[in-house]
Amino acid sequence: MINTNQGDIIKGDRIIGEARKISDIQVIVKSGRHKTQRIILRNNAMCMIDKKFKYI
Repeated sequence: MINTNQGDIIKGDRIIGEARKISDIQVIVKSGRHKTQRIILRNNAMCMIDKKFKYI
């Protein structure tokens, strides 16, 4: 199944992404002192879950 609607989310332990253009890394705040990184994939972007969560 391929989700192509705006706002669709995929979650996994390891995700592989491919795109023609990739933005610079942005550091964002998740909660309190915890930070994470975000990149934006553009132009024919695709992501695939390489390793699923062990628990949900």
